[in-house]
Amino acid sequence: MQLYNTETHRKEEFKPLNEKQVTMYCCGPTVYNYAHIGNMRTYIFEDLLSRTLRLHWPLKHVMNVTDVGHLVSDADEGEDKMEVATAREGKSAWDIAKFYEEKFFADYDALHCTRPTVISRATAHIAEMIALVKTLEEKGYTYRTRDGIYYDTSKFPRYDALVGRSRLEGLRGGARVEMSDEKKNPTDFALWKFSPKDKKRQMEWDSPWGVGFPGWHIECSAMAMKYLGPTIDIHCGGIDHVSVHHTNEIAQSEAATGRKYVDYWVHGEFLVLRAGKMSKSGGTFVTLQTLRDKGYDPLDYRYLCLTAHYRTQLEFTYESLDSARKSLQALRRETAQIAAAAQKQPAVVTDRAAQAKAKFQAAMEDDLNAPKALAVVWEAVRGAELNPAEKVEFLKFADGILALDLFRAPEKKPQALPAEIEALVQQRAAARAAKDYQKSDELRAQLAAAGYAVKDTPQGQQVEKAS
Repeated sequence: MQLYNTETHRKEEFKPLNEKQVTMYCCGPTVYNYAHIGNMRTYIFEDLLSRTLRLHWPLKHVMNVTDVGHLVSDADEGEDKMEVATAREGKSAWDIAKFYEEKFFADYDALHCTRPTVISRATAHIAEMIALVKTLEEKGYTYRTRDGIYYDTSKFPRYDALVGRSRLEGLRGGARVEMSDEKKNPTDFALWKFSPKDKKRQMEWDSPWGVGFPGWHIECSAMAMKYLGPTIDIHCGGIDHVSVHHTNEIAQSEAATGRKYVDYWVHGEFLVLRAGKMSKSGGTFVTLQTLRDKGYDPLDYRYLCLTAHYRTQLEFTYESLDSARKSLQALRRETAQIAAAAQKQPAVVTDRAAQAKAKFQAAMEDDLNAPKALAVVWEAVRGAELNPAEKVEFLKFADGILALDLFRAPEKKPQALPAEIEALVQQRAAARAAKDYQKSDELRAQLAAAGYAVKDTPQGQQVEKAS
């Protein structure tokens, strides 16, 4: 199996530390708002990786839930995102975290992503974070400022491991953050933040340095190493984590243990709109519920994500989602026809089914080449090489990785309306667009008299022959 390693900038053969169990840590949600579909693209690629790894090895997959400590600025400034949500919604930080975590995993499940082995909440691991900061303090990597305990990045030679030397010099020149009067280096980051003296935070804890809360970066290191050990096989996340969050994870983890933190860093690219990167702060914020409200199935979006390699940017448009939806529906129709044919014929399965599986698996094991794997599926479905029983066996195997629910009963193709009925439907659409609701109601009545029922949906009018 080949994976692209962000640290080495090349595809490498994946060799686990222990053949008896692969360890994988994935950065999870900060539960202060709904996850958008750009966030969910990352979890879909991680699920493809999880399912492909399990073809060969048992997998221990850990995902964190950040319910405290993630500040709105990479410069360790501004409010905690949980406190921002509290002010926005008038609920406690604990209620905010519980609500949005439940919403996140509802979306996660709807996209057929496999639940992690361990779901690790930051607020349940404060003791481990404090212990890790104490270790770094004892080893001389920290210093104190007015607002917290900071990590001195100048003391860690491998701080450029993910970003490279030239980019690191840009960060040190102040490109990432404005230099505060107490920071020794622009890239230094908070391990523990002190609570403001003039107000009490909802989420704060006693520590050897004073009442406060953990920095975002220390959370992942403490939880990853608790459950997976000092060195992890694979660490995943979005490409936006490379230059700050994951760079800081390496620094604090390796300084504490003296051992390599992660063997394979695997990052997914952005989902983009024509206006730019999808983000909550930028107002370009489309959720899975947004798609549901427009009549799409979550797996339509999963199919769309499979049409682009996880390391390439994917532009989201409703036209592309429509295309993905049609392709998935067509694939389910083909699968239903094949399954029906297989029931009518002797179940003869030759090594051709194994060859098709091997071709599909080779695509997935080549750095998760999902577009190529999808092409193998279509080739097998529409080709004449496999008989129906072999196609069914192959499709069950492929769907175990793609998780598109291929054997679900397909939606029926809508039958073409008679010309005179279609004309009335178009007239009614024009009346609704003009907000002439009286005319719209009159046309609905004409359609009903002709034996056709009209339903208005976010996708437009749905017209069916009345039973």
